[in-house]
Amino acid sequence: MTDQFNVRVYYEDTDLAGIVYYANYLKFIERGRSEWIRDLGIDQSVLRRDHGVVFAVRRVVADYLLPAIYDDMLQVHTRLASLGGARIILAQQVRRGEDLLFDAEVTLVCLTATGRPVRMPVPVRAAISAI
Repeated sequence: MTDQFNVRVYYEDTDLAGIVYYANYLKFIERGRSEWIRDLGIDQSVLRRDHGVVFAVRRVVADYLLPAIYDDMLQVHTRLASLGGARIILAQQVRRGEDLLFDAEVTLVCLTATGRPVRMPVPVRAAISAI
């Protein structure tokens, strides 16, 4: 399953050259991941409250390919690449129509509230595995 989340580039997203500031792509893909998880029926607030587990980014490998500019409508695509006991690897892309602007591989891990690694709760793993 590939999930798509649309985001418009606002003036605040750009740098002095008028293009999207590089760190904002990380914000865009964060929103895409949050929506991907929500679309799976996983409520991260409930996950934290009932299971004491949160997702955290452990690693990002990113390629910046083309610039986005003010008022562009972008699509953030999120796809499951790999699922482990406590780890999720996602392939994420930011596109403007057919143009690939940003390509990333993001590793998420499950952590307790104290920051210790923990296995993914069974219902969460089942929801992701069903993709």
